[in-house]
Amino acid sequence: MVAVTCLMTLPLMAAIGWDASRTRLERAAEVRDQAAAVATAAAAAVDQYFASLDAMASVLVRHPAIRALDGDECNRLLAALLVDQPLVANVSLRDRNGVVRAAGAGLVDGRPQQVPAPPHVLEVLATGRPTVTDFAVGQVSGRPTVFQAYPVRGADDSVIGVINFAVNVSRLQQVFESIALPEGSVVTLVDRQSRVLVRSVDGERFIGTAFDERAVEPKDVPRTFTRTGGDGIDRLHANAVVGRGPWLLSVGIPQSVVAAHIAPLWRRDLIVGLSAIGGVLLLVLWPLHHTSRGLEALRSSAQRIAGGDLTPPARGPAPNLEIAQLQDAFVTMATNLREARDALDFQIEQERKMRETLQSLQRQVVRQERLAAVGTLVSGVAHELNNPLQAILGVAELMECREGLGLETLDDVALIKTQGSRAREIIRSLSRFGSHQSGPPALVDLREVITEVIQLRRPNLESSSIALEVDSSCAQKVYANVTEIERVLLNFVVNAQQAIDSTTRPAGRIVIRLSHTGKKVRVEVHDDGPGVPAEYESKLFQPFFTTKSIGQGTGLGLSVSYGIIHSYGGTVGHSGNQWGGATFFFELPVADVPAVESVSV
Repeated sequence: MVAVTCLMTLPLMAAIGWDASRTRLERAAEVRDQAAAVATAAAAAVDQYFASLDAMASVLVRHPAIRALDGDECNRLLAALLVDQPLVANVSLRDRNGVVRAAGAGLVDGRPQQVPAPPHVLEVLATGRPTVTDFAVGQVSGRPTVFQAYPVRGADDSVIGVINFAVNVSRLQQVFESIALPEGSVVTLVDRQSRVLVRSVDGERFIGTAFDERAVEPKDVPRTFTRTGGDGIDRLHANAVVGRGPWLLSVGIPQSVVAAHIAPLWRRDLIVGLSAIGGVLLLVLWPLHHTSRGLEALRSSAQRIAGGDLTPPARGPAPNLEIAQLQDAFVTMATNLREARDALDFQIEQERKMRETLQSLQRQVVRQERLAAVGTLVSGVAHELNNPLQAILGVAELMECREGLGLETLDDVALIKTQGSRAREIIRSLSRFGSHQSGPPALVDLREVITEVIQLRRPNLESSSIALEVDSSCAQKVYANVTEIERVLLNFVVNAQQAIDSTTRPAGRIVIRLSHTGKKVRVEVHDDGPGVPAEYESKLFQPFFTTKSIGQGTGLGLSVSYGIIHSYGGTVGHSGNQWGGATFFFELPVADVPAVESVSV
């Protein structure tokens, strides 16, 4: 809760911070405006100074001695000018050939020193227009300076000479030093090559050095910028252009000045903010102390509910209306959770049943796909067996027509014909099964089917000492192919016999039971063999699955039987029995015909 309360004070703290930021920006703007005003005034003063040089030069170039290039007279005139103009370090007069004819200073034996004409003098002689240089070093004085040169014209208005002024930049530094600025501020005059001409602080150190890393035209320099100077002080600079050069005049005021102006305001805002936060915390935490006790009781109830106990919590004394409403909400929540859990349990049970149903359907689909593969295989095998079987039946009929055969031989031939015909019917049924077509159904009395199977298997059962019992009290008939139903029942009986033979008991027992359950007729085959292991139960009706040794079974009997019964709308199944053996059964729909009298077998 304390953290939440602190978060609630964030808007107040943000407002205080915003106010402090605005104050800093306003003070920085004030300092920037101050620097800009000083820069503009200083630039105007420099322009005014050079304008006075223009006026002085305008008078000098018309003086008779200057126009006559009179050396002695010009020396006295220029020397007197230097006394009256301290900002001029030297002034010289050159003729059209660039030869020095007179100078205000640097005379040797009353005559000026002869030094080569600098480029700006040659430029004036060539163009006839005044010019001003960037930073330079005086040829005579050897000191930093700036030259201002003016043409001297003769009576025919041709250029006959040049008046060259060397500006005393150190005196300009004194002018800049007299400007009232905060401590640490600096005024800098920079030429077009970004070289320092004048600097109000440490001028001797910085004159001639680069003010910027690259040369920038003064008009392209931003109006204001922040920069760390060569002395390591971070300053806010305001700039103005001196049109004479053009040069750049920059006034830099330390950023510490802005901070010094802002510090008292920040201290005031900090005190106000801390006082406000303290008051908010006091007003919030005091009620929270009383509320936390009620919340502690609710927390215990919530933990009990989280542990699975959905009993509604008991209502206790509430310090305020909100806690009382929260207690009511907990009671409602516990009741709803209990109902939701009951509904969820019911839904989970339904989903479990649905999954079981889905798995059953999936198993049926897999079984049907496997039966389809078996059907394709069986169709081919049946076709191959049909031809030799027809030959066997044909030979049996020819033998039956022969004369002189004994009765025993005729009985054998009749048996061959009977079993051959049965084999032919089985092959035809297999062909229909492989092509997914049922044989033509007819009314079938399952008692007769049981009788046929018993007649076929009784000799084998007796030789294995297996007793066969039949309970066929049901007289209901079904629609099916009698050969296919005989084959299903025969598979069940053969499997039962083989299961009993796999044990070491000297005798066994098989019971065939026919019964009527509702609208279905049920045939069951019980044996007292070892039964079916649990891990094999899900695979019993899969094609090619068998527990018998190689040569005793193909694994197709039960899968074929499964397909036959399902083709007539019936069901096939398996279960254990009271003897510990296995019971296989199938059910078929009852044919809608009158029942006949029971026939005992």
